[in-house]
This record gives sequence, structure tokens and C-alpha cells, in this order.
Amino acid sequence: MFEDKNKKPLSELSQMGEFGLIKHLTQQIKLQNKSSVKGVGDDAAVLNYKDKQVVVTTDLLIEGIHFDLLYSPLKHLGYKSVVVNLSDVYAMNAHPKQITVSLAVSNKISVEALEELYDGILLACSNYGIDLVGGDTTSSTSGLIISITAIGEAEDKDIVYRNGAKENDLICVSGDLGGAFMGLQLLEREKQIFNENPTVQPDFSGHDYVLERQLKPEPRLDVIEMFKELGVKPTSMIDVSDGLSSDILHICDQSNVGCMIYEEKIPIDYTVVGLAQEMNLDPTVCALNGGEDYELLFTISLDDYNKIKDQKRVAIIGHITADKGNFVLVDKNNSTHQIVAQGWNALSNKKD
Repeated sequence: MFEDKNKKPLSELSQMGEFGLIKHLTQQIKLQNKSSVKGVGDDAAVLNYKDKQVVVTTDLLIEGIHFDLLYSPLKHLGYKSVVVNLSDVYAMNAHPKQITVSLAVSNKISVEALEELYDGILLACSNYGIDLVGGDTTSSTSGLIISITAIGEAEDKDIVYRNGAKENDLICVSGDLGGAFMGLQLLEREKQIFNENPTVQPDFSGHDYVLERQLKPEPRLDVIEMFKELGVKPTSMIDVSDGLSSDILHICDQSNVGCMIYEEKIPIDYTVVGLAQEMNLDPTVCALNGGEDYELLFTISLDDYNKIKDQKRVAIIGHITADKGNFVLVDKNNSTHQIVAQGWNALSNKKD
């Protein structure tokens, strides 16, 4: 993950040119979805969705803001740049089918480096049945910039928005929270040590889980499939990209409701707890404010409680209240606190 000082000379982008590079990186692409009529190789992709609703989402990842190439393997970065978009589509209770990939690259990036990036992009496409159907490539004077747009489909009756939460709905979250944040803290700690003394090798032993949560997250397709199997349609849903505190407030604000969340119900992996304590951090604060977990945060009607209560991949962490603007956390001592949005703020590049 950290820089290899003994790399052999790599191929420069100028040797291929823009169109040669695009052909080189995309020549192995094979379309998988019927809705993909025409992919890479023409002026525009052609898609056919017939009677389905189409959902579209875009994420921009910028070197130095969203990722650090010192510790982000390019294959992992390519994979992550795709799945963060797929997660947004799943958060609509829809299924992604196509992506476009646009890159701005500096002259420090080699052809081989972009091959690694595309290996990760295409692996994500393969794992989730997605077609890469277009994009753009240009130069950059400020490092690597990745912009990916995901296109998905759903029946109109199946789409879930953020604004449908109602009083007494149960608040649920998939998986566990805080792992991606702790992975980032670990990487930043080891980066600082490495910069101060490059002869010291990074120590990641015993921390595979949090590193994977940060560097190679997985979107929750399985939860979307679970809804269909159980006959459950969430009343609202969002993916946990900015942090539980920020994302539950997004749902409440758009639904004009309040919420009550119980600290003891928030799912946190034991490895996250251990590493947080080692770094003198509160695991609950990490779960509330960390972000980048890409779990699904959703609300369901009380009527669906029996359908979901035994699902191990989902935790019920609270309920919706009619008290608009009142967002309450009940801690382990049964004291109450106001939840405030302290997760990722993309415009300030720091916690709110």
C-alpha cells in the first residue's frame, strides 16, 4: 500500500494518446445487460429501459480529498469508485445496470497504473453485473480525478425515497458501522509514522477488517434482495456514506419527522471497538460520525417487524417520532442527547 522505491520504468500516457488509451483500457469489455444496446466505441451509449423507472447517480473522487495514493492500491480504488455509486442506486431500492467512467490524470500516472485502476473497475462491474458503457479521459494538473455515473432501473412501485418515514416506523441499519472510519484512522497513523521514518514498515496486523471496510467496501445488494424475498418495502432509505448522524437527519428532514436512536442497539464490530479504544476514540462516536460504511439505513412500518426481526444482517436501532426537528440519542445510561450532523462535509473537507 505504501510506495515501492524499487519500481521499474513504466509506460507514459503520451505513448498511446487519448483514444489509444481508451481502446487499451476498454477492449475487454463485454455487455451483460439487455438494456445495454450500445456501449463504449461510439459518440454515446444507447440504453433501452422500456417501462422501467431509470435512476441516475454520480460521484466524484479527487486525489488528496477522497483518497491518498500513498496507501490506496489502485485496484482497490477502482473497485471502490464503482461500488460507492452502486450503493446510491441500491439506496433507491433499484438495481444498477450501467456505469460511465471519466478520468482526469496527471503526467505522473503511467499506463500500468491506469490498468490497475481499470482492473478494479471491471472487477466491480463483473461482481455486480454492471456494464461499463462510456466515459471520458482528459489531463489534470492536480492529481487523479475519478467521476463515475451509475444508471439503474426499478419498477415505479418499488422505488424508495428519503422522504417517506412516518411516526412509529422502525429505524434499521444493515451490517455494522464505524469500520471504514477506523480503517482510515489506522492508515493515516501509519502514513505519519512512515513519513517520519520511511525505514519503519507499516503495522496492519490484526486489522484486516477495518482496512477492507475503508479500501474495498461492498454495497448491500443482498439487503435489496432480502426486501424482495421478505415482501418488505422500506418507507425511506439512504446509504450510510456521511455517517449515521448525518444520514438519519437527512431522512428526518425530508420526511418532516423526528427520531429516537438507542446507543446500545447501534451495531459495531468488536474489532472496531478494540481499535477505537486503542486510539482513545469513542466507538459510538466513530459509528455516528465516521461515514463511508456504505450500509443501508432505512425505516420500515411496524407492521413489517415480524418479517425483519430475525434477520441477522439488519439491526433495529430506534424509531421515528412525530416531533419534527427533535433527534434523540438514548445512551447506555438511559440519558438523552441531541443528535447533530457531524459526519463528512464534502465542501469543508473536515467534520462539521
